[in-house]
Amino acid sequence: MPLRDLPSVDKLLQTGRAAALIAEFGRPLTLEAVRATLDAVRSAYTEGSPLPNADALLDRAARTLEGWTAPTLLPVINASGVIVHTNLGRAPLSRAAMRAADAVARGYSNLEYDLAKGRRGSRLLHAERLLTRLTGAEAALVVNNNASAVLLALTALAKRRRVLIARTQLVEIGGGFRIPDVMAQSGAKLVEIGTTNRVHRRDYEQAIAGQPIKLVMRAHRSNFAIIGFHTEPPLKEIVAVAHAAGLPVVDDLGSGTLIDTAPFGLGHEPTVQESLAAGADLVTFSGDKLLGGPQAGILVGRADLIAKLKKHPLARAIRADKLALSALSATLLHYLKDEALTEIPVWRMISAPESELRTRVQGWIAALGFGEAARGESTVGGGSLPGQSLPTWLLTLPRSRPTRLLARLRAANPPVIARIHNDRVVLDPRTVLPEQEDRLLEILREMGSR
Repeated sequence: MPLRDLPSVDKLLQTGRAAALIAEFGRPLTLEAVRATLDAVRSAYTEGSPLPNADALLDRAARTLEGWTAPTLLPVINASGVIVHTNLGRAPLSRAAMRAADAVARGYSNLEYDLAKGRRGSRLLHAERLLTRLTGAEAALVVNNNASAVLLALTALAKRRRVLIARTQLVEIGGGFRIPDVMAQSGAKLVEIGTTNRVHRRDYEQAIAGQPIKLVMRAHRSNFAIIGFHTEPPLKEIVAVAHAAGLPVVDDLGSGTLIDTAPFGLGHEPTVQESLAAGADLVTFSGDKLLGGPQAGILVGRADLIAKLKKHPLARAIRADKLALSALSATLLHYLKDEALTEIPVWRMISAPESELRTRVQGWIAALGFGEAARGESTVGGGSLPGQSLPTWLLTLPRSRPTRLLARLRAANPPVIARIHNDRVVLDPRTVLPEQEDRLLEILREMGSR
């Protein structure tokens, strides 16, 4: 069949099939897809070979359009047992936080408008009152993530000046974020003290006495632990030395929490309140990890220091948007109302009793007609509580090629993220949201029947 018999763009666009594509994807994009399809056919054509008809060409154009417009950010079912899974969006929001963000997203809001005075206001006030009430801090500021919070604090308070930090705290977190690098980016000059495993109070005293220091920083090792021959002064001692010299202390908690993790069988994660009680002048932490809210970086502490940060030009570049501020405020209200353990998904997962998890797995097995229950471990994740785990019960799927089965689960709608344990694919109910459970079982049934 000669190439001249290939339908033209205009002829294809006049068909009913093309009209349906235009209705779904719009004329400009459909036109581009049809042209791209015809170009591909022409490029692959060899003399005498058959040509696709109009329906086949439009089917190819439809697949092209679907590929171009398919979303890349998708909801997934997290059955991995990692609660704050960085790769899966960290903390799922509470229903109240989702409602708050939805209400603000649907129309206009008083993001930067003072309703009482009828004039321009400041977005920096939103969530501040709740944060100060919860933590006891004089003032608070919300930016777009904790890395930004640390960068802002160092840039505004210590640019071109020396910042003291122990070598035991020169941490790197996910994505290559390194404390020394962010210090360099801020313009602050890093002054390291101690060794990689030991630092003493006298190291702080000698460094402060020997050179002009502007600020003392402590970075919590939230994603790893030093064991063995290790010594480090507590934050209260660091603060005492710094304050004796008139220097402020910035405590970067990384994940940060408002609730003690120890009662749930985990190690103790320093709380924001403890850092402030120890005398830290500024405390930085994340909103989307153990706090259980949206992505945000939070700074709490002295009012004069927060005021300086608010006025710095960088604060505008890294400010939080209206959706984050509304969801964060709703999340903080859960803490004020003493309902964090029941309303915030992260804390509901952390506090879930082992007996409840076993019952859920047994219910899954009864509904599916296959699988086995086995003891296992869940982790908090998100760079928090390294080496710590929570006892759980797992649904162990029948023996198969585990890597292939994981791929099939990831290809489901929605994708299911599981893991391999003892050469078997397992699913942890701790991180499966209740509203996702029915769909998860449907997916597993469909796979089990093939």
